[in-house]
Amino acid sequence: MALIILRILFMFFAAGLATLLVNDDNFEIAHPWMVFVGVMVIAAVVVSIDMVFPKKKLDTISAVYFGLIVGIFLTYVVSIALTPLMQGSLHVDRIRLVMGMVLCYACVSLLMQTKDDFRFVIPYIEFAKEVKGLRPYLLDTSVVIDGRIGDVVETCIFDNQLIMPRFVLGELQNIADSGDKMRRARGRRGLDVLNRLRTSKSVEFKIYDRELPEMANQPVDMKLVLLAKDLEGKIITGDYNLNKVARLHNVPVINLNDVANALKPIFLPGERVEVKVVKPGEEPGQGIGYLDDGTMIVIENGRAHISEMVSLTVTSVLQTSAGRMIFGRFEQVV
Repeated sequence: MALIILRILFMFFAAGLATLLVNDDNFEIAHPWMVFVGVMVIAAVVVSIDMVFPKKKLDTISAVYFGLIVGIFLTYVVSIALTPLMQGSLHVDRIRLVMGMVLCYACVSLLMQTKDDFRFVIPYIEFAKEVKGLRPYLLDTSVVIDGRIGDVVETCIFDNQLIMPRFVLGELQNIADSGDKMRRARGRRGLDVLNRLRTSKSVEFKIYDRELPEMANQPVDMKLVLLAKDLEGKIITGDYNLNKVARLHNVPVINLNDVANALKPIFLPGERVEVKVVKPGEEPGQGIGYLDDGTMIVIENGRAHISEMVSLTVTSVLQTSAGRMIFGRFEQVV
């Protein structure tokens, strides 16, 4: 509503300005109505452009704004410095226009290319850490190849920006180009997941090109840890070793395996569970079954009932880094 009021007031202001120009005695024009129509057309074009692009990036607008200011200021300073050299020249104004054009372009281009490094917000400074917004999430190769991140994103539980560093993308491309058929298939699946994230409307996804000087000659995992530390972000991974390294550097980690384990149903000793025995266990008399979420159940006295649905009583639950295991005692065939 506020934007509508602003646009209406702008059109009224444009009409008033056009009327003022038409009635100005010092402004001689042959066709006053053309001036009025011209000003109103310009105003209408400006409002139309504003409506066509409703989502504007603050950092880009700020880069153009400050770039023009700095460019005009430098043009003024350089013009003063070159005044003794240009005295008597007939092309002083033309030289200043060309110089202003070049300097304004150079300043805007420089700010637009460096806005990410300086976290470009009005003004051109880095705000305090607590007001930067949500921490970004950095993806590693394993979590992209795994593929589950795409389904997790579709649940809309991530409000933070997802970042794929360029060096991680390079490693993924090398895997996709591998001579090994299995590695090549995994790499291509990872690239498909990235395309899915890029087109998803549920999360903001970005390829991050910048590398820090201290990343030189470091392995990919260490580069990821250093970048996450610099951006004050979190790493999303399924790699156990990367998880440990990141925690040693006090970098928060979201391990999708831990998330998956946390979401699995909890069974208490004494509860009854029904499951299909699919294979024999390692110990004599044991049978092995699996729940729908992949949780393995070790069934005491279940070996004789392979391929049958059985009812069992949970005796204990073991949580390991690889997942959760349930131990139970066979009761009866279902």
